[in-house]
Amino acid sequence: MKKHLSIILVILFISTTISAQKVIPLWEQSQIPNYQKSDGQEKYPERNIIWIENVQEPALEIYTPSERNANGMAVLICPGGGYHGLAYDWEGTDYAKWFNSIGITAFVLKYRIPTAESVIVSYKAPMQDAQRAIRYIRMNAEKYHLNTNKIGVIGSSAGGHLASSLGTHYNEDFYEAKDTQDTINTRPDFMMLMYPVISMRNEITHSGSRKNLLGENPTQELIHKFSNDEQVDENTPPTFIIHSGNDTTVPVENSIRMYQSLVKNKVEATMHIFPKGGHGFSLGISNKNAPNWTPLAQEWLEGL
Repeated sequence: MKKHLSIILVILFISTTISAQKVIPLWEQSQIPNYQKSDGQEKYPERNIIWIENVQEPALEIYTPSERNANGMAVLICPGGGYHGLAYDWEGTDYAKWFNSIGITAFVLKYRIPTAESVIVSYKAPMQDAQRAIRYIRMNAEKYHLNTNKIGVIGSSAGGHLASSLGTHYNEDFYEAKDTQDTINTRPDFMMLMYPVISMRNEITHSGSRKNLLGENPTQELIHKFSNDEQVDENTPPTFIIHSGNDTTVPVENSIRMYQSLVKNKVEATMHIFPKGGHGFSLGISNKNAPNWTPLAQEWLEGL
């Protein structure tokens, strides 16, 4: 009996060790920019996915492939959630596991929600966390066996807006430097945008994302600034886009405008628009009409 118990304990230990991932805070508590003390608490409402609201402690969860399978590439993953919450496993850790399966190291970003009580200026917080995150990845490239020129970003829905913001606002620092890490380049080497919110223009935006990020009555300056199709230039990174034509939550026009801006600026861009799939299909496994996009993404990544 004792022998069988020992074997079970060893198996449990090994399986726990294999599945455990490292989670690191992005900031020391005293260093978090654009932050004020509040009574706010992170919330994990009961859903059929891991859903996080009112993020108080921005963090990175790190997923690494085996060293022999690793190809030196890395990706920062920005889960969606309308800038109201984070679909943390659905568009975060599930993606990370798939990236690991093709040799890519993945970093899932738990970023601050613009409407959190502890956030002072709503539209700055997600970008501050995203910029800090990609700087961490580059600074620790040797530790994770990464090529510093092969670090990209993927985002879904509102997370796609954050990812595209990182790729188009790379010349702007959204916070004052806290340490040497904050002197590192924030431009991703590639972008992957999944049914993304791109524009803040009334006619095509996702109204909830816009309201949560920019407030009830944003200025025209802010609308232009965070309509990322209007911020593309010749140095915007190569981009892969997936969208469904029947998406009634985030109109496909968002992706079309982004693609047109990329082409206009002679940026390498690949876009796949599928007739069905709706919105928020993650890896496409649970929706028979969702696009089977992962083989397309793998082929595109291998060609970078």
